[in-house]
Amino acid sequence: MPVLSRFYGIVIRMYFQQAEHNPPHIHAIYGEHTAAISIQDGSVLEGALPSKALEMVKEWVSLHQAALMQIWKTQEFQQLPPLE
Repeated sequence: MPVLSRFYGIVIRMYFQQAEHNPPHIHAIYGEHTAAISIQDGSVLEGALPSKALEMVKEWVSLHQAALMQIWKTQEFQQLPPLE
């Protein structure tokens, strides 16, 4: 699963497989915590993150929503800037 970005100890990944399921989402990993986060609205689809990490991931998804949707549709990997 390629890494799209890293910031503040959070790793953002997306699966690149034909069998990947909808809705479009990313996987956020923070220590032993993992969550699948919707690209469309930032909601948690599966798993959990500490509240501060989740807020940062939601902000990052919001900033990069168009690029994330393009990556999801084309499955053409690209790294995205971290949250600063």
